Amino acid sequence: MGCGKTYLAIALGYAACQNNITVKFYTATSLIGILRLAQENHRLEKELTNLGKTGLIIIDELGYLPIDQQGARLLYQVIANAYENQSIIYTSNLEFSRWGTALGDTQMAAAIIDRTVHHGRILRFAGTSYRVTHATMK
Repeated sequence: MGCGKTYLAIALGYAACQNNITVKFYTATSLIGILRLAQENHRLEKELTNLGKTGLIIIDELGYLPIDQQGARLLYQVIANAYENQSIIYTSNLEFSRWGTALGDTQMAAAIIDRTVHHGRILRFAGTSYRVTHATMK
């Protein structure tokens, strides 16, 4: 935590924007919340279609807060629709082996991981938290 994952994701999003690529940034929980609301209002397909028009989707803090099975399935729909058509950046502090627990559904986690690693690049961040080393309360 605090090693620059979100910072790098935002920088990559900014670079994409400079290259006329549309970018949308969400935390995992906010994206799932938007999808839940769309589903409740019978406009999930429209929301997924709109997301499908985005060149780069950034999903921040995946696994920081627990996600239930319905949330995992909604997230999977975004990822499955984007697979081989769009770019997605995730930030997470969890190893893939813990995604099943975090997503509340091991099958959905396995499907998401499968699509992620097929064409994806994994960057591992290590080190001391920037916020801890630069904290004003010492």
